[in-house]
Amino acid sequence: MDERTPSVTTPVEGEELALFNRASRNAINRLVRCLFAERLLEPEALLWARDGRQAWFPLWASRRVLHFTDLNLAPAGTLRNRGQIEVFDGTARRQRIDGPAALMREVAPSLAIMPAPDGLEHLLRDVDDSIRNDMLARRERECWSAALRDKIAEAGASGFLAYLQVSMRPHLAAMTLDQWGALEGHPFYPTWKAKPGLPPQEVAALSPEFGARVRLRIAALRSDWAYVEKMPHVPSYSHWFAENFPDLWSDWAERLKARGRSPEGWLPLPVHAWHLENFVRREFAAEIAAGIFDPDGPEIVTLPSMSFRTMLPETEAPRPFIKLPVAIWMTSEQRTLQAKSIHMGPRLSTLISDILSKEDDIGSGLEIFTEEVGAILHHPETGDEHPGRFLSVVYRHTDALAREDGLLPVTVAALLTAGPLDGRPLVCELIARNGDESEAAVAAFFRAYAQIVVRPVMAMYLLYGIAFEAHQQNSTILFDDRGLPRKLLIRDFGDGRSFAPLFKERGYELKPFSRKGILPTTFDDDISLVRSFVIDACYVCHLHEVALCLTEEYTLAGDTLWGILREETEAAFEALRPRMLSDAFWTEEREAFLERPWPTRSVLTMHLERYRDYRVEHHLPNPLASAQ
Repeated sequence: MDERTPSVTTPVEGEELALFNRASRNAINRLVRCLFAERLLEPEALLWARDGRQAWFPLWASRRVLHFTDLNLAPAGTLRNRGQIEVFDGTARRQRIDGPAALMREVAPSLAIMPAPDGLEHLLRDVDDSIRNDMLARRERECWSAALRDKIAEAGASGFLAYLQVSMRPHLAAMTLDQWGALEGHPFYPTWKAKPGLPPQEVAALSPEFGARVRLRIAALRSDWAYVEKMPHVPSYSHWFAENFPDLWSDWAERLKARGRSPEGWLPLPVHAWHLENFVRREFAAEIAAGIFDPDGPEIVTLPSMSFRTMLPETEAPRPFIKLPVAIWMTSEQRTLQAKSIHMGPRLSTLISDILSKEDDIGSGLEIFTEEVGAILHHPETGDEHPGRFLSVVYRHTDALAREDGLLPVTVAALLTAGPLDGRPLVCELIARNGDESEAAVAAFFRAYAQIVVRPVMAMYLLYGIAFEAHQQNSTILFDDRGLPRKLLIRDFGDGRSFAPLFKERGYELKPFSRKGILPTTFDDDISLVRSFVIDACYVCHLHEVALCLTEEYTLAGDTLWGILREETEAAFEALRPRMLSDAFWTEEREAFLERPWPTRSVLTMHLERYRDYRVEHHLPNPLASAQ
């Protein structure tokens, strides 16, 4: 893989205007979707024209009316704006909404909540920053696509995915796709590319959607100032690091000795280069001066994944992912790595691995990225790990990417991202491999896809109470050479939720993590928070979005794919019924997934309220209930 320098040159005015208009429309459309989904504006108040496309929304507080020239209502109450938005005042004068700020200021008096005093202004600043970064990313995407088209033609490959398979090692091909899929972002985040305070050159140099390469410094942390969590098969942090990064370990140890320090008393601790220079040297100056943290050491070039701060070393042989804190504000949060992730990642990896070793049926369709080791700055006397959220690491094994079975790993978000050849979502390239893109072929593909995702996710939840955060970023699908989905590959267990009575009933244990001020992830009394985690990530943000994409791309009739999703969910429940805790539990869960409204996170509401509560939810109409 060739190292590329992202282009951040200023285009001519016409190109700039086109990029701005596209990014602005993207922002408006995201806001419209969130406003109605979260019922900040009541969707039932929309007045629809007979054509089912135009709609009017009364803003009673300001005695005005919004007019949507092309608004599409999809399953799960999804409202997609495809046209212009106008506002009529009391004298019927018409004014076009020309940007997201104008839209939000127009609807602000009619919102169902009272935003924080500075909530609206913070939102608009972040949306504006998102638009700038969106323009930058799409400009680079055009250059990247042009370069890829030349390479694909030169290789004589049938498509982008086919080209990657023949030109790169499996782990590097998978990572290229992961970066490719970072363009669009979370479907319900109105501030999907906000990185306030980060200049354009640094946005491009650090972000995966630019194909970035980022250096990590292998610093040193005194071992008595570190808490280490590891899976049982790991002898020690240092032994594991030396085995997985032998050249780095040797270089790190020699440099430490040259500074008069014994490697036996220290741990190698990777630090993101930006984070080191812009945060760590300043905020941890006392620890550096006291000889607790040594910021010097060798460096390694990595590829940032879709999550921005999980990095894959750019090496011919696959090395573990390195997940790090980066003190950059993105989508209204600093990307810290809390103690919860350090403690629970290896613990949940151990529990899930133990289950899969005994569950052949589940294991035949599911693989995981185990989080083998984690470490965090830990005060040896007080036990305080709070500052360590900025000085910590989790290592994620990459065995699942080093394929020798011909399967191609594709992060789900990449499937829904436009390819470089024809601008269609990459999932279309997989469907087209059989030479048939008829409605029946697309439906058959989606049925196989839904089955591959639903069965392992539901089995782990219903039998063991383990909720995978199986959204587009954390889910990877393994496809065969015919373009058919064969396995689900899941990552990121640091924030995974679990319901203890279920796995305890089957003879398993999990030490929970509990700290004041940090939301727990292991529950004993109420399974609803675990269930909502599955529905939100897997059904709302993943399967629903794939169904939306395919329905629109292939102009499929009505809710065909949601009917298939219902059937596959019903089949999963029927298959698991004999093993479930009780008939009452089976009935309750089946109704929650198939009949009752779906809970999902209210991201726009949380943003407007300045994140005073991180668990605000709203409910979407259940598209499976109406797809019977």
